[in-house]
Amino acid sequence: MTDQAALEEMARKTFSGPIDFLKSAPSLEFLPDADLPEVAFAGRSNVGKSTLLNALTNRKGLARASNTPGRTQELNFFEVGDPPQFRLVDMPGYGFAKAPPQVAKRWRHLINDFLRGRPTLKRTLILVDARRGLKDIDRELMEMLDEAAVSYRIVLTKSDKLKDKALATTQATLAEQAKGHAAAHPDILATSSESGLGVDELRKEVIQAIG
Repeated sequence: MTDQAALEEMARKTFSGPIDFLKSAPSLEFLPDADLPEVAFAGRSNVGKSTLLNALTNRKGLARASNTPGRTQELNFFEVGDPPQFRLVDMPGYGFAKAPPQVAKRWRHLINDFLRGRPTLKRTLILVDARRGLKDIDRELMEMLDEAAVSYRIVLTKSDKLKDKALATTQATLAEQAKGHAAAHPDILATSSESGLGVDELRKEVIQAIG
């Protein structure tokens, strides 16, 4: 079995096995012990983060999707494996168009403090709507992760909404933009929760990230 085939089989088995909600953390003092590798999912409100997490784990209701952007206000931790091998972290959506300013500020601090200071965080996946591209708030997060030397990768969501040529152009544009960021993975992964595009690749990305 080639290394790539072995990785695919490991990813398939891992995400077919036990995956359970552990806890929500509204602030840093509620975080679980930093005793397992973690992969965090970050993105603007309404980018499709919860839906992609459900597709990744083959579970319809693992992460709660909402029609109200910014409804997820806490860090949500999910343990993968029995015994647990690593955790997935569903982060509050940023952008907060409908959130009061003080609430948005608190969420922003929670996200930034977690990403900068979590010793077991192996990779942050920055989810970007394929139709929208990078926004200023995405770039702010990327710059913060660069400064903190926290490895991250851009993952496009809702990629099925673009024609193949437009999607390839978007990936190439973002890959060029990522070159200027020290902590960014050079390749842009295109996914779709609806069509399943890139979901297997995303599973392999998570397995590789945790080492």
